[in-house]
Amino acid sequence: MTALRLAESDLFEDLVLIDVVSGLAAGLALDISHSAALNGFSTRIAGGDDLALLDRADYVVVTAGKPRQPGMSRTDLTAVNAAIVGSICDAIRVRASDSTVVVVTNPLEEMTHIAAARTGFPDARVIGMAGVLDSARFCSLVGLTGRATPQEVRALALGSHGHEMVIPLSQAFVGDRPLESLLDASTLRAIVERTRDSGGEVVKLLQSGSAYFSPAESAAMMVRAMVWDDRTMIAACVRSYGAYGTRDTRVGLPVRLGQRGVSEIVELPLRPDERQALQEAAGRIAARIDELGKLATA
Repeated sequence: MTALRLAESDLFEDLVLIDVVSGLAAGLALDISHSAALNGFSTRIAGGDDLALLDRADYVVVTAGKPRQPGMSRTDLTAVNAAIVGSICDAIRVRASDSTVVVVTNPLEEMTHIAAARTGFPDARVIGMAGVLDSARFCSLVGLTGRATPQEVRALALGSHGHEMVIPLSQAFVGDRPLESLLDASTLRAIVERTRDSGGEVVKLLQSGSAYFSPAESAAMMVRAMVWDDRTMIAACVRSYGAYGTRDTRVGLPVRLGQRGVSEIVELPLRPDERQALQEAAGRIAARIDELGKLATA
């Protein structure tokens, strides 16, 4: 789905899908290419199981890994997905040494750390995709109240892609109106909680696999924003460098993207409780990353 969305944007000369399953990526690439006349794009699409296809890529979106099953948390996937992401990032380091990497694999913050460690790329060029997705989920759930359309809502999901998600309501608006002036506190708390659990809700309903339409559009949106260099503010998992008083780790923060990745971490006027929640989230993420130990450099 990410490949389809990026092909439809017609921003790239070439787009490549890679999968360990023989024939799968090639078949999907051919299927997507058959829609070129219908969707009006000229991007050339290829697929295969050889990581040599990464050669000279400008952007790499890493979605490889085991998906969640019902009853699993994102952190249940840590060890197995660390091995998968690590081996892919070794190849990215060699074959696409000038690329910018967008990580989608869960658990998101830990896998973004693994990707940065194994590629050795500057921190600005290794970005985790979660904040865009979680922000969109929040906006869509607000839309279900009938008080605004999802497109009218502006909000950011920071912290982690999980239980430490922080949605600062001080920064949530419908047009120029604070969202808190339109919805009562209990309704907003329920929406925030459902946003945190939205991925698990989809997994439970699907029974096999996890969400893919909205994560794919989120990843594609980030790549398009970098290509366009439009400096739109989004939420993404980046190295914090102590921003907002956080422990230096990988955490979801407001950022602006440029063609080479993160161009700026944006400092927003968060309320003291929101700032504290973000600091606590960063601390818990940092503790989990510390537990990865030798996985990052094995």
